[in-house]
Amino acid sequence: MRSDAIKKGPKKAPQRSLLKASGLTDEEIQRPLIGIVNSQNDIIPGHINLDKIVEAVKKGVLMSGGTPLVFPAIGVCDGLAMGHEGMKYSLVTRELIADSTECMVKAHAFDALVFIPNCDKVVPGMVMAALRLNIPSIFVSGGPMLSGRFNDKPVSLSTMFEAVGAYENGSMFTANSMNCLCEVLGLGLPGNGTIPAVYSERIRLAKTAGMAVMELLERDIKPRDIVNERSIKNALTVDMALGCSTNSVLHLTAICNEAKVDMNLDIINEMSAKTPNLCKLSPASDTPIEALYEAGGVSAVMTELSKKNLLDLDCITVTGKSQRENIAGIEPKNHDVIKSIDAPYSQTGGIAILKGNLAMDGAVVKRSAVVPEMLKHEGPARVFNSEEEAIEAIFGKVIKSGDVIVIRYEGPKGGPGMREMLSSTAAVAGMGLDKSVALITDGRFSGATRGAAIGHVSPEAANGGIIGLVEDGDIISIDINNSKIELNVSDEVLEERRKNLKPVEPKIKDGYLARYAKLVSSASEGAILK
Repeated sequence: MRSDAIKKGPKKAPQRSLLKASGLTDEEIQRPLIGIVNSQNDIIPGHINLDKIVEAVKKGVLMSGGTPLVFPAIGVCDGLAMGHEGMKYSLVTRELIADSTECMVKAHAFDALVFIPNCDKVVPGMVMAALRLNIPSIFVSGGPMLSGRFNDKPVSLSTMFEAVGAYENGSMFTANSMNCLCEVLGLGLPGNGTIPAVYSERIRLAKTAGMAVMELLERDIKPRDIVNERSIKNALTVDMALGCSTNSVLHLTAICNEAKVDMNLDIINEMSAKTPNLCKLSPASDTPIEALYEAGGVSAVMTELSKKNLLDLDCITVTGKSQRENIAGIEPKNHDVIKSIDAPYSQTGGIAILKGNLAMDGAVVKRSAVVPEMLKHEGPARVFNSEEEAIEAIFGKVIKSGDVIVIRYEGPKGGPGMREMLSSTAAVAGMGLDKSVALITDGRFSGATRGAAIGHVSPEAANGGIIGLVEDGDIISIDINNSKIELNVSDEVLEERRKNLKPVEPKIKDGYLARYAKLVSSASEGAILK
């Protein structure tokens, strides 16, 4: 056992004494030590049930002969951090979570791990840690919250942000997306992404996860045995079918780095071209994620995709079985929620990568959340160097129908932190402009975003990207179906602008974000630290 490094033999008597000082008996010390990575805190609403998930996981581990030991991971609530300086500190926690988990596991020689995430950056941060450490691991989330209802219609966080815009005028979110994709990657048990947080089924799933990690340990099945090029392509395919968050592209790229798998953004469009969009979940429609659960969940979506051989079902998973075995006998229960493969919402996937002189290394858009009339758009740029400036202009009714809002210096380095733009896109939607105005940024968007919101523009302005040379009134052409985004300004003019461009003062000059800005890579590489 890996934990023998801290407990076996005469020389480890001091370490054994410390384990006993923590209350462990000789019998518990002799068993495999299973780290329970718990992201629970009192400020994230999606975490209020994680204490129950932790206790259920511990019971599962104990039932199967392991010794569960809990340690924490931090988590930022994106909703609370939205619209102020706090959002700069969201994406950057992904690396902190991965790094601190690595430190805890290496220092304490755990034999296996159970990860318990439930928020946007916590899930990918933990996946990155699992792949980096590469010891037997399993994921079980706290589950999605049920949607609320108002005037007999489902409402969610994005509804509230858009209501602010509506007032000024007189959810498939990232966490849920990544929890669903954990199933497809093979790191989470079936149901991990869709069983609602408040259902007793979620507690049973957590107990099963605790038992399953012991089997993974016995069989020495490790994360990099599960996550490989084939399973990542499966995840991208299901991501397309679900029309998930654009953030999933950012996170899957970073996950590829830890899995030692090469990934080029061009593969996104290749897979999108052959993957039908089968689901339109909130915020792209009024259909909440619990409807996906009731329709058969992610497994049912995979079944539908497999009817045209779009998935590699021979990939191994944390069940110890293949995806083919996991989804056997599962069919969609509601084709209004999970469309038939023969009658999808569209023949192409929900995510698209755009390229052109404005985004030489790529930009990302959630095509499934774009209204048809905005799939092709051309209009004058309205340029802002921060989200706050843009929101002020939107609420001040400076933005007109046909405009293209450009928000720059909000990328991984320029932000720093690449904060989400839900407040700005919600303001556009709330003001009734989402069918006539596009928004482009080197920052990113929430999974709650809808409309022609194009993010992750790379290279970013702070790295010399063309987005930093755009001026008010420049005409920008967007053609989502043909994967193009162009600034209609000649190379000669752009070169002259670059010569006259004044350096932009860093927004933050000390602390973690200053260090992060020096080390972070482009969004096209997953905004990983190098």
